[in-house]
Amino acid sequence: MAHKKGQGSSRNGRDSQGQRRGVKVYAGQQVLSGAILVRQLGTVIHAGNNVRAGRDFTLYAIVDGVVKYERLDRKRRKVSVYPAAQASA
Repeated sequence: MAHKKGQGSSRNGRDSQGQRRGVKVYAGQQVLSGAILVRQLGTVIHAGNNVRAGRDFTLYAIVDGVVKYERLDRKRRKVSVYPAAQASA
């Protein structure tokens, strides 16, 4: 029994699709309720005001408004969404 499959045979011809993680909306941009802000592995960025985290740590807006990235403490960051009237004040 041959252990080599012969010429031109490829065993490693598979690869998975990328998961398109990262920041989707940047600071100062307007968003609608339900808009995805960040796709991430774990809580690299935390949910702030008017933002919720999905089951896979995706952060999304729960109100229409303007996105703002802020410090949570010395090491951690958070993303918040402020309604347009409140953001200008």
